[in-house]
Amino acid sequence: MAEKGKQMEPRKEQAPVAQESMKNRPVYVPRVDIIEDNEAIVLMADMPGVDEGNVDIVLEKGVLTINGRVDDYFPEDHRLMYAEYGTGDYRRSFTVTDAIDHNRIEATMKNGVLKLVLPKGEQAKPKKISVKTA
Repeated sequence: MAEKGKQMEPRKEQAPVAQESMKNRPVYVPRVDIIEDNEAIVLMADMPGVDEGNVDIVLEKGVLTINGRVDDYFPEDHRLMYAEYGTGDYRRSFTVTDAIDHNRIEATMKNGVLKLVLPKGEQAKPKKISVKTA
């Protein structure tokens, strides 16, 4: 997708801007894999600890923003003594052009991996042009 990178570009993330959190916790930028075929671009984002009820995906003014919230879990009557794994929320944004059909975007979440299918609009799909004899 290197030469076709104009359809979706990652945006630099900073501290939470548009959405304030009541919790003082880290916000991670999830790692993503992006694959493409003639019909769609598929984005897979790793967000361990996030379930489908804690994912918000917003497409506004050509910017697709993914937010994932992690619920901390400690069994009742227990307290954390030592932790090597940091927990926090996830946020990442991408610029999406009109080459993507914004009305047909689909999202699924399974085992901490968010899968977004971004179907290409008709104008973005490759077209075969037949050659006729004169």
